[in-house]
Amino acid sequence: MKKSKLVFHSLINSLGVFVYTSAIAWFLFNNEKFFGNKEDNFLMPVFMMLLLVLSATITGLLVLGRPIYLFLNNSKPEAIKLLLYTIGWLAIFVVIVLAAQLMF
Repeated sequence: MKKSKLVFHSLINSLGVFVYTSAIAWFLFNNEKFFGNKEDNFLMPVFMMLLLVLSATITGLLVLGRPIYLFLNNSKPEAIKLLLYTIGWLAIFVVIVLAAQLMF
């Protein structure tokens, strides 16, 4: 696989993680609009734990899915490069979000 294609796939995977985590953050930030101001009960921690497991699964699939597929199909160098590029894009997004947070 060409380097440009690996970089593109890693960017798409990283953007998927960014969009998903942004949607979950927006949902949690606006949780009173969805649930109101109710008393805490047993179901809210259950919901939060299930959301954590679901989020870990989705983001894990976005970050590791294609590299594992490539690795299992004997494209080990491409798999490692794709994983490292994806991690690199995620690091860039972290820096951008941190810079935006510090500026506003």
